[in-house]
Amino acid sequence: LFWLCRVEIITEHGQDGTYATVFKGRSKLTENLVALKEIRLEHEEGAPCTAIREVSLLKNLKHANIVTLHDIIHTERSLTLVFEYLDSDLKQYLDNCGNLMCMNNVKIFMFQLLRGLSYCHKRKILHRDLKPQNLLINDKGELKLADFGLARAKSVPTKTYSNEVVTLWYRPPEVLLGTTEYSTPIDMWGVGCILFEMATGRPMFPGSTVKEELHLVFRLIGTPTEDSWPGISNNDEFRSYMFSQYRPQPLINHVPRLDSEGIDMLTALLLYDTRTRVSAEASLRHPYFLSLGENIHTSRYILNTVQHILRP
Repeated sequence: LFWLCRVEIITEHGQDGTYATVFKGRSKLTENLVALKEIRLEHEEGAPCTAIREVSLLKNLKHANIVTLHDIIHTERSLTLVFEYLDSDLKQYLDNCGNLMCMNNVKIFMFQLLRGLSYCHKRKILHRDLKPQNLLINDKGELKLADFGLARAKSVPTKTYSNEVVTLWYRPPEVLLGTTEYSTPIDMWGVGCILFEMATGRPMFPGSTVKEELHLVFRLIGTPTEDSWPGISNNDEFRSYMFSQYRPQPLINHVPRLDSEGIDMLTALLLYDTRTRVSAEASLRHPYFLSLGENIHTSRYILNTVQHILRP
């Protein structure tokens, strides 16, 4: 079915006895490049739950800003997911432009991220692991959400099925403090962190432990109070850390390249109270995107715009 070009990611041993490898290939039928995510099953336990979850979700997600799952090949020893191939991801894009993105590209990538996420959230699907490495970008400037392996999980694990440590940098404070009541706002915090990273070239909260991550958040956004986060004083984990009382800092001082509308949206994405944290759908209508024009909500217009301005 496919000509294999080369291994893109080395084989890694997973904690559930599986191996995950990603190949770059070309379809013999269509000549199109594809990404082949092969999960080798070492035990007679069937496919790992994370892989099955990813398959079941992606089969039903058809959107310009979500990576397309073309096919599934299931054998006794492996499960291979055949995805459309995209050349790069947002992390690589940031690296290639010296961590100094054109601010118009920041806005266009942000819009595409929110559009794909809004599509998911309308279908009650959460991503749960948004980060630059999971936002794929092709040579046309299309940005697509990928790696739904953690979506709809009962809890947010510390490792993926390929044994990769899940970063804390984009994880919302309510999850860091042990909530199990997940809803769409948990993804929106990560969107805010990604907006900051695109605009500054550096991660917003690069913590290596839960306590350090929370400390970085509180030091910038302010230590939460009953006003900013109703019920926080009753959270046992929060009380056990005994954090210092930090006042919120003006975000403009840390993201000087972001305009006033962008700062307003970033602020709305990083609210502690999940009931007031802005949604993906509402974000798409935010004044931050007005400069892109009224036609920005059509797929073809986005592509034409990106093709003409997609330079680091």
